[in-house]
Amino acid sequence: MAILDTLTGHDGLKNLNFKELNRLSEEIRALIISTVSKTGGHLASNLGAVEITIALHRIFDLPDDQIVWDVGHQCYTHKILTGRLDRFSTLRQEGGISGFPKSEESEFDSFISGHASTALAVAYGICKAKTRQGRPGHVVAVVGDGAMTGGMAFEGINNIGRSGENIIVILNDNDMSISKSVGAFSRYLSVIRSKPGYFRIKDWTESTIRSIPFVGKQVRHFLAESKSALKHALYPDTFFEEFGFVYLGPVDGHDIEALCDLMTRAKAIEKPVIIHAQTVKGKGYYFAEKDPGSFHGVSGFEIKTGALHTSSSKTFASVFGEELVALAAEDKRICAITAAMENGTGLDAFSKEFGREGRFFDVGIAEQFAVTFGAALSAGGELPVFAVYSTFLQRAYDQLIQDATIEKRHLVLAIDRAGIVGDDGETHQGIFDIPFLATIPGIIVYSPASYIELAATLRSGFYSHDGLVAIRYPRGSEPEALSGHCADGLSYDISQVKDADILLVSYGRIAAEALGAAQRLTAAGTPTDLLRLNRVIPIDEKAIDSILGYKRVFFIEESYINGSIGQSLAATLLERGYTGRYRHRAITIIPPQGSPTSVFAKTGLDSEGIYTFVNEEDS
Repeated sequence: MAILDTLTGHDGLKNLNFKELNRLSEEIRALIISTVSKTGGHLASNLGAVEITIALHRIFDLPDDQIVWDVGHQCYTHKILTGRLDRFSTLRQEGGISGFPKSEESEFDSFISGHASTALAVAYGICKAKTRQGRPGHVVAVVGDGAMTGGMAFEGINNIGRSGENIIVILNDNDMSISKSVGAFSRYLSVIRSKPGYFRIKDWTESTIRSIPFVGKQVRHFLAESKSALKHALYPDTFFEEFGFVYLGPVDGHDIEALCDLMTRAKAIEKPVIIHAQTVKGKGYYFAEKDPGSFHGVSGFEIKTGALHTSSSKTFASVFGEELVALAAEDKRICAITAAMENGTGLDAFSKEFGREGRFFDVGIAEQFAVTFGAALSAGGELPVFAVYSTFLQRAYDQLIQDATIEKRHLVLAIDRAGIVGDDGETHQGIFDIPFLATIPGIIVYSPASYIELAATLRSGFYSHDGLVAIRYPRGSEPEALSGHCADGLSYDISQVKDADILLVSYGRIAAEALGAAQRLTAAGTPTDLLRLNRVIPIDEKAIDSILGYKRVFFIEESYINGSIGQSLAATLLERGYTGRYRHRAITIIPPQGSPTSVFAKTGLDSEGIYTFVNEEDS
């Protein structure tokens, strides 16, 4: 019988021996592989964190003790062990469990985590609240080595280190190899230091020396200084200790017993602690171990062959990558920046082609740095493009203003996954880039609806404008209804029918839904035109003039409503003295996980919803 089936309650594994815990890890891996092959999700990172999670649940008492995950996509084992085993098959599905920690989903999820480098700040806040209120319990932050490339992580280290709080940080080191210089001797020392016997002897020695009258304090200080000097010479992993942490490790992150020993020790230390666990990303699944990058986030795959479920058709990201390579071949000034998303943003081909020339920069999970770095490249005469997901660009708002706009630097933003993204849910929806970009003076924003428009606006972004230029496009493929379309003059186009006094205005892929509604309305005897914007900031003056001629105008957009293009246009029409009827439909919530098609239907942004929206005026 499977051990997973015998566990009762979230702490059921506390009574298992280490042999049984190892069997449990194998069962969990098999479940994760089987489930993610169907639902999609983050595979490699979760396979690498199984034993760490099991050890955490054995040593700590949840929910009194709290675990903060960074980034949250490595939490699948945690979810399985905290009462969600029977719902694990619904992972990332509409109405199912989230692929990230979600406090409203379970009391065992202490804080949401969809963006990286936040866990140390969260752990510090939770711990301080416990301290102030006199509540018991430990706080543990599980941080991937990739998240440590983000500046916020270092801010957390600095604040926690000087606080003296017993916050425990598990550094899941599966790629960056922070300790490359650790040799055989230091590894030997780490093995010894992971054993409880070592700590018992260490504690006894220190207490004995301290008790010696008159000279105990001086002897202890001398020994401590000598030990520190020896450690600096032989054991170089002292970065965290300089910030006030006790460093434990490195430890095999797949050795449950060794992990449990170090976690037990960490609980007893009255200072911040770092446990450095070295893991294998994709552990236990050959194809993920061999190519963890491809199995980081997947849509699904064949377990036996490792073949990924990917569409053979083009996507906006792949077209962007192809066009960028073509432009860069013509102009040696063009260079590309990514924040740890080379494959996701379509820059893999650019990296291979121009990486050796020093024209490709992966700056890690550091969007703020990327924007300022790009602005500085521009100051030096380069033509930089920063390819980034919409949801992650939010983190660099200040730099967009201070370092790009005020400095009047020419930086192109290739904003991928703009709009509804689907299964990753609230933390990844790209619905806020329009509202915050709209506040930046002088910015040019394009929202192409087809591959042809994407290619044209990319070239225009480099050569037809100065300053900050943003080109935003959705995840996936171009809508079939707009395939091959290109806005006249890159600004807008208008589809007109005879006797129409109703105008639908839209942009991006959602314009395909508006087109379907306009055609249906016209066929039903209500002639309706469609104005499709390609450049959304600023809107072309001629497009605004066209709008003034209609009795009724309906603006449809795949953006959060506050600060949206539709609201801005409403103010402009009011200033122009427009006397017709104007209505606006946009997104008013942060949509949960679900396919774009489903979200469009639920928010009235599909063709049926738009058709009904217009007809409501006549009822």
